[in-house]
Amino acid sequence: MTDTQERRVVGLVAGSHVVNHAYLVALAPVIGAVAAEFDVSIAAVGLAIGVQGAVVTLLQLPFGYLSDTKSRTLVLAISLVVGTLGIVATALAPSYRWLLVSQALLGVGIAGHHPAHYPLLATASSETNRGRAYSLHALGGSLGFAVPYAIAAGTDFVGLDWRWVVGIVAVLGAGFALVALPVARGFAPRIARPETSEQPSSRPSLAGVRRGALALVKSSGLMGLALLSFLTSAAAWCIRTYSPQLLSDGYGLAPSTANLLVSGMLVTGAGTILLGGTLTDRIGPGDVALGGYAALAALAALLASGSLPLALLVLVLPFSGTISVSRPARSTLADRLSERSDLGKNFAVVTIGISLGGAIAPPAFGALIDLGSVEAAFGVVAVLGVVSLGLTQWLLGHVDGSARDPEAAASD
Repeated sequence: MTDTQERRVVGLVAGSHVVNHAYLVALAPVIGAVAAEFDVSIAAVGLAIGVQGAVVTLLQLPFGYLSDTKSRTLVLAISLVVGTLGIVATALAPSYRWLLVSQALLGVGIAGHHPAHYPLLATASSETNRGRAYSLHALGGSLGFAVPYAIAAGTDFVGLDWRWVVGIVAVLGAGFALVALPVARGFAPRIARPETSEQPSSRPSLAGVRRGALALVKSSGLMGLALLSFLTSAAAWCIRTYSPQLLSDGYGLAPSTANLLVSGMLVTGAGTILLGGTLTDRIGPGDVALGGYAALAALAALLASGSLPLALLVLVLPFSGTISVSRPARSTLADRLSERSDLGKNFAVVTIGISLGGAIAPPAFGALIDLGSVEAAFGVVAVLGVVSLGLTQWLLGHVDGSARDPEAAASD
């Protein structure tokens, strides 16, 4: 694997992650406008986003199996094409029911990204660069989260409605797909698809599926990482989806200013991912994860108080970075708990936790905001940070010593 080939794979996967995450949160910065147009509650729009997350959850293992047994680039191509169709349908939605269906279609497109991304990265990158490869991947995802907020701030300034925000995201995603699909077809065969020796020798059966599922459930480290992914995903979804409401309702900022500040927060978070990747390679993933979750709990509690002076709202900027810094660490832990032939399925299990957070958190936090307050919702985020910190400490006591070793090889 040459440096040029490695950079090409990492660059394309990171770009795909930008598009994937921009699709994920395309409705978040305009959630109030969407609710008003369709005459539904904030929680109802959160439910539409949750439908997307539920579809992503259900399709993780099927796409992971396809990635491990057939072709990683095929899964990536399906995701890019179907995801683009789903985001276009969302931008054109004439009713709330159409919005639900279009978000379900979008979920199909989003579902295949992680089961394709992680095996491509693990195959293309060297062990010494693995943490940084994952950090560039996560950087792309964080930049993708920031894109719709930046677009929303600009369209709000010139008086365009929410459909322009989603439509511009769709155009950017379609443009990337047109460039990426030919590049992916040019990947070396051993990167694009699993080796023959790693493919199953027989057709899948119900008994085999049961045995595989039982083996996954018995892996306490992998299940712990899936639960950790769920907790941090729920916290991240609240931050991404409802930070504009926190800044508008809790601190009196104008919607355009709030969206611009949230976009800046997500871009800042993207930078901390690179720091997290470097620290993961140098000091090991365990300590990096602990530091990130401790900072999440502290900042969420401060912002949830609703009493920060406006001058101190710059604390919003590193907010999402408290989760972002730990993402390369979490990915590296999953990598070390996996055999090379199980990367797609194991990362799919971890992504199920992430997707469940995306399915449950938007409607749940939306309902909490409708019934209580946005400050209460961010108080729950602080609690999730504390629980994540404790769970990470437990995990580090139940997996092998590689969790704190920056030089460890992947575990068998």
